[in-house]
Amino acid sequence: MLAVRDVAVSGYRSLRAIRFPVGGLSVFIGANGVGKTNLYRALECLQSAAAGTLIRDLAAEGGMESVSWAGERKRHESARIRWSVELADSASGLAYDYAVEVGFKPLKGAAGFPLEPDLKTERLRLISGRRPATMLDRDGPGGFLRDAEGRKRSLGCDLLPSETVLGTLQDAGAYPELHQVRSALAAWRFHHDFRTDAASALRRPCLAVTAPTLSSDGSDLAAVFATLAHIRGDTADLAAAVDDAFPGARLDLPLPGREARFGMVFPDYPKRVFEAAELSDGTLRFLALAGALFAYRLPPFVALNEPETSLHPDLLAPLARMIVKASERTQIWLVTHSERLADAIVAQGGTRPHRVIKREGATWIEGLKLFGAFEADP
Repeated sequence: MLAVRDVAVSGYRSLRAIRFPVGGLSVFIGANGVGKTNLYRALECLQSAAAGTLIRDLAAEGGMESVSWAGERKRHESARIRWSVELADSASGLAYDYAVEVGFKPLKGAAGFPLEPDLKTERLRLISGRRPATMLDRDGPGGFLRDAEGRKRSLGCDLLPSETVLGTLQDAGAYPELHQVRSALAAWRFHHDFRTDAASALRRPCLAVTAPTLSSDGSDLAAVFATLAHIRGDTADLAAAVDDAFPGARLDLPLPGREARFGMVFPDYPKRVFEAAELSDGTLRFLALAGALFAYRLPPFVALNEPETSLHPDLLAPLARMIVKASERTQIWLVTHSERLADAIVAQGGTRPHRVIKREGATWIEGLKLFGAFEADP
């Protein structure tokens, strides 16, 4: 499994130029407006590159005018945005560096629409072992790939400036390194908008299909719970988390027919099952987070953006315990406003939070050195 080792971003929103290491549990805390969410969005951009939707997603954010660094630039410095990530497999010792860069479209001679972001460069390097090698080197529409035998191959396809090689070339047999990195990035999960209104998918039954991992919007939560209860046959962690948050309560998880559903039984009403549609926003959101963190199979990387939203303060310690326990199975990235949640994570043996600040108008992290390590790191 490829784990995230290092992330670097430049020219994106409030991220002037920043590089930082990523551990098993990374917690970022800070005031409104310092750029915590931009760190989170930068990770989403890397996944968009793997999916081939990066340019479309940037256009949806408002295009280059909206997503580019708005501060001062050095003379002759181009207005480009660059994202990169280092991924490593501790079992095999393999490590990769993937980077993608976009900019404004040239005035003449380029395919695409005038205001469309333009994909400039894309590179994938094998950075481990005795023979580090460049597996992908793309500059504009041209470049090369290195195949499974180590031979250089021309890109050999008419790439548009809206297409990434990682998202377009799907030949896993010929280019196994590309496939491995693409699969790792595609498997990331981002949870930042669990809707709990009356029309929320969380409140409705879902198709009874085994669901090893919770979808980003939580729409298959009932199937995730049913998979734990009736396929895996182990809901111990989930039941403990529910009892921790709501003492004496338990989940009701009937065997699915065509649809999966769930409810809650509370100690004050032991003979009454409260269906998902009847639960409070905070209760439903906590259960969605439990589904994300205790699913049958966790993704290699789970990013949570302000999970404390709509939760009663008494639920923050149980949430912290879930996060720390889940970090034993996967990498967790957490952005929060809540000092109480951050403190509870530390109290449970989790990592100390990194404080996000503004420095000369740019997002920065306290204790981060210019070469990309934290002062407390050995």
